[in-house]
Amino acid sequence: MKNNFRSIIGITSLFILLFGCDKASNNKETTSDNMLLQEWEGPYGGTPAFDKMQVSDLKEAIVKGIEIHLNEIDEISNNTAPATFENTILAMEKAGSDLDRVFTYYGIWRSNMSSPELRQIAKELAPIISDYSSKINQNDKLYQRIKKVHADSKTTPLEQEAQRITDLYYIGFVMKGADLNAEKKKRYAEIDKELSTLYSDFSNNVLADEESYVVYLTDKQLSGLPESFVKSAAKQAEERGKKGQYAVLNTRSFMEPFLTYSDERELRKQVWTNYIKRGDNRDEHDNNKIIAQILKLRDERVKLMGYANYATWRLQDRMAKNPANAMDLMEKVWAASVKTVHKEVKDMQSVANKRGDKITIEPWDYRYYAEKVRKAKYDLDSDEVKQYLQLEKLREGMFMVAGELFGFEFKALPKGKVPVFHEDVRVWEVLNKENGELIGLWYLDPYARKGKRSGAWATTYRSFTSFEGKKIVLASNNSNFIKPAPGEVSLVSWSDAETFFHEFGHALHFLSANVKYPKSNSGVRDYTEFQSQLLERWLPTDKVINGFLTHVKTGEPMPQALVKKIKAAATFNQGFSTTEYLASALMDMKYHTTDVSNIDPITFEKETLDKLGLPKEIVMRHRSTQFGHVFSGEGYAAAYYGYLWADVLTSDAAELFEESPKGYYDKEIAEKLVKYLFAPRNAIDPAEAYRMFRGRDADYKALMRDRGFM
Repeated sequence: MKNNFRSIIGITSLFILLFGCDKASNNKETTSDNMLLQEWEGPYGGTPAFDKMQVSDLKEAIVKGIEIHLNEIDEISNNTAPATFENTILAMEKAGSDLDRVFTYYGIWRSNMSSPELRQIAKELAPIISDYSSKINQNDKLYQRIKKVHADSKTTPLEQEAQRITDLYYIGFVMKGADLNAEKKKRYAEIDKELSTLYSDFSNNVLADEESYVVYLTDKQLSGLPESFVKSAAKQAEERGKKGQYAVLNTRSFMEPFLTYSDERELRKQVWTNYIKRGDNRDEHDNNKIIAQILKLRDERVKLMGYANYATWRLQDRMAKNPANAMDLMEKVWAASVKTVHKEVKDMQSVANKRGDKITIEPWDYRYYAEKVRKAKYDLDSDEVKQYLQLEKLREGMFMVAGELFGFEFKALPKGKVPVFHEDVRVWEVLNKENGELIGLWYLDPYARKGKRSGAWATTYRSFTSFEGKKIVLASNNSNFIKPAPGEVSLVSWSDAETFFHEFGHALHFLSANVKYPKSNSGVRDYTEFQSQLLERWLPTDKVINGFLTHVKTGEPMPQALVKKIKAAATFNQGFSTTEYLASALMDMKYHTTDVSNIDPITFEKETLDKLGLPKEIVMRHRSTQFGHVFSGEGYAAAYYGYLWADVLTSDAAELFEESPKGYYDKEIAEKLVKYLFAPRNAIDPAEAYRMFRGRDADYKALMRDRGFM
């Protein structure tokens, strides 16, 4: 999942929608000696001073950064000269660099290095940041200038990228209530402030449950678990003062392998229950009331502007355009995926019966028996596959793909060359292979640890811009792979390897940018996952398999017989993966298109899933109380469908490569891919950009074929 650093904090999409990803420095002197506000120093155009950051500096830095930025906004708003692109839109693009630097550090603390102290500060900051955002969104003088530039551009068009960002600014202000009267603007701002605190509380509650619920195993409870998992679990237990035991943490990276391999059914149920009950334990960290409050406030806010519901407001500037189009796609795929689940469960129950296991398949059994079916149907053992998936070799394979498609070369930096925020983080230079030009830096933070949020994501500390001279990219990938025991190699599942490639796709999207302005780096939610999902397609290519998927002990490449099994099983378990995802995506859309005046999330979730016909053997990928995409901010609210929308583009684009005799390494197609779908970022309307690449709109049937649903 791509996450701009601002999407982690309370203001979420308010700030992203207004300003895009980040801004190049305007090289002015800051008046504060707080190090979080200081210009970045050193090579590479300066890099974040992660080695000097202290949580105690954060609140002061945010407050001061806000003051500086609001002063800059006042200068723009009060300019007596007629509004032009240069003195209004471009001036907005140049403003806010001090605060941007603080948000970079804040994003690291919130996502990678959280602590009780930081969470308390975040709670205090949420209303402050919300007030600041409202002061910009509701600055009528500023809006009137933007409105004038936008109106003038309709009679005297600007150059393409300038026109695009002008349109984005104007639409963003209108969607944030710029045309409301004073009374409604006041209530709008009050709602935003309330929401900012609720978003922070929601995130903190989920993280608290992830840290609090740990299952400890004894030697007698390890049956079926891979050796690498056992060693990592032993290390986690020792770190928690339980030497001699084995800790199964309450995160996806521990939950999924445990449910796949553990022979202990009751323990599988316990681990599964801990995971799906995050935020839903009827205690001080329960999120149900918070969800109801969030939904009511969102609904009230959009109705101030005359919208029927939150989803209608949200989707107007997305590729889907409206909830009906998003629902139409999801419902088409849902019917096929549920039908496939019933077949998968039937196969699993048959295997259980043959084994003499007197059980009926339950959600905590799905992964376990799916693995048995995989072995029976395809003679494919996931743990055998895992022996060829070394994290470091996968990284080398990703670098090769980046070289072939994008012309990038990666050179590792020695420790200490640039500051990092944790000893696990490593950094590479990214260069143009042809001319040696420096493109940027790539930071990798691969391992799970206490205080780091679960999942995988990508972000930028600085995006590419050229309007004030070229600013190189500082991109980062962050994962939660289980850190190997000392002297061991990190082995991952095929699914984890796909995720690794996926998030690297986001980084390549950042690194290949060729735009002038910061706003052009902003994303369109139902498009922004396309590039990353597409990069997953290079994992099973021959060049990656033969060159980088080597056995951890023998060093031999993956045998062709095993490769054939993997490819034969490519659509295996698609019913499960598609249905658990779609259950969350449909629930998200249902939440934001229904009457929420008296909503009870527990009841609504159950009744909605029952009406949809969710098979009893599956739960939502993200149950409501832990659905951070939707309730810890607004980045994916009424927009979680975007992964599926983007995957239609992915499947359709993949077919173009597959139809080529040169396959996924066709240089001509790759050149078009970079030119139209990676380099422009949001400087071109996504639908138009895709048509320039493919010659037509994407066909959803490509996704149905891809998942074996046709």
